[in-house]
Amino acid sequence: MTDRPAWTADEALEQLYAAHWRGLVRLSVLLVRDQGVAEEVTQDAFVAVHARWSRLRDPDKALAYLRQTVVNRSRSALRHRAVVQRHAERRTTPLVEAGADQAALVGDRRAAVLDAMRELPQRQREVLALRYYLDLSEAEIADTLGISRGAVKSHASRGAATLRTLLEEEL
Repeated sequence: MTDRPAWTADEALEQLYAAHWRGLVRLSVLLVRDQGVAEEVTQDAFVAVHARWSRLRDPDKALAYLRQTVVNRSRSALRHRAVVQRHAERRTTPLVEAGADQAALVGDRRAAVLDAMRELPQRQREVLALRYYLDLSEAEIADTLGISRGAVKSHASRGAATLRTLLEEEL
């Protein structure tokens, strides 16, 4: 045991921040390779340690706990970045592989579909959007719009037929 009085969370974190902020940010930069993300990770780690200060068994090990928190949050940031990149690649890969002409064609088709959707009656447009954009079931669409499942089927069928006709004329 030491003779110094126990610090409050505010006092302890203020001292740790002054002495170790830069080093912890550098640690995180080495892991995430991004200064801004590293600063955010480090700041979040200080906030987390502050929130748990009263539960620390040994406040003298707060720096070790803080380092561990920075490392864990850096790992989380890297995992998040990887998921975002995979999602972005999945969305852009077909257009990149297809080339500029194909991308323009896809853009034209998308615009034609959106124009045709605007010409549909509101209820048919809503049903088709919920069905094909949000991938909802007939029951979920019925609950969302407050109509029967039969009405969902009818609106979907009529809307799809009208959409097909409009797109055949357009394309």
